[in-house]
Order: sequence, then C-alpha cells, then structure tokens
Amino acid sequence: MKMPRDAVTQTLMVVAISCAAAGASLLGGCSEAPAAKSFIQSLYLGPDKAKQVRTDDYKTQVAQRIETVNAEVITPGRPQAMLRSVVIVSFVVDRQGKILRSSVFRTNGDDVAEKVAITTLRRSAPLPEPPASVLNAAGQVELMEGWLFNTDGRFQLQSLAAPQQDGETE
Repeated sequence: MKMPRDAVTQTLMVVAISCAAAGASLLGGCSEAPAAKSFIQSLYLGPDKAKQVRTDDYKTQVAQRIETVNAEVITPGRPQAMLRSVVIVSFVVDRQGKILRSSVFRTNGDDVAEKVAITTLRRSAPLPEPPASVLNAAGQVELMEGWLFNTDGRFQLQSLAAPQQDGETE
C-alpha cells in the first residue's frame, strides 16, 4: 500500500525532529528543553492533549505551593473514608502567578470548609508563574482544585491526595 506524499513528508519530519531533540538531549546533559518537550508531546498526544498535560503539571505545582504554605492544616496520609466536606474552588491566575479571582464552584454547604478553602488559596499567593503554553489569549489560566476535608477540619488537595481509606479507621 502506497502512502500519500503529504503523509510521508509529515512522518519524515516527525522522525527528524524527534531525532534532533534526542540528539540535543544527549548533548545537553540528558535534559530536554521545555519547548522541545512540549512540541514532542504535541506530536504524540495531539496539541489539545499535550496542553492538558502541561496544565496538569502546573496544577500540581500550584497544589504543592498551597500545601507548603498551609502545612499546619494539611491531613497527613490518606483521607478518611467518609469525608466531612469536599469543596471545589475555581480560580484564575495571571502570568505572574497572581490570583485574579476565586470562587466556590461546588460544595456540600459546609460554610466553614468553604471559607478555609478560599482562605488557604489566597494565603498561598503569589502562585508559581504558569508556563506560557497554558495561558489563554488574555494571559491567564483557569484552574479548579478540590479541598478534601476530614472531620477534624484538616484537608488534602485532590491533585495530591492519596486514595481514601477503605473503612472507618486505618
């Protein structure tokens, strides 16, 4: 079966670019430049999926920042089986890591948990600067994060939390 000329050209370009990136990685101490990594991810995953991978990486950095700043109210280990509350917060970050706006997106009506979620997010500002590849045309990125509250009022962030416990106690 004969491949169309455009498909052959595109395949050869992908192979050449991948080889060039691999060669640059070897010469550069085995580290890929972020732009090359993003480009290669887009070749294998498609541009939309590659952007989601980068957004997920940034969301993890944000969650780590929130946990670091608010360590005294973080639950160590696995979240309990029956959580007191789950609060989903939507927030917008600009290119400098400034939180432009935040709001509770979903909750079970626990006003105290909602206030803790918003307060701990705001206390963590400024957040890490987002990579340009995740910013929208306005130079912002919108994220959502879940605060998983145990009965003692401490929480874990959904992006970093281990699986919940199976029973009442562990």
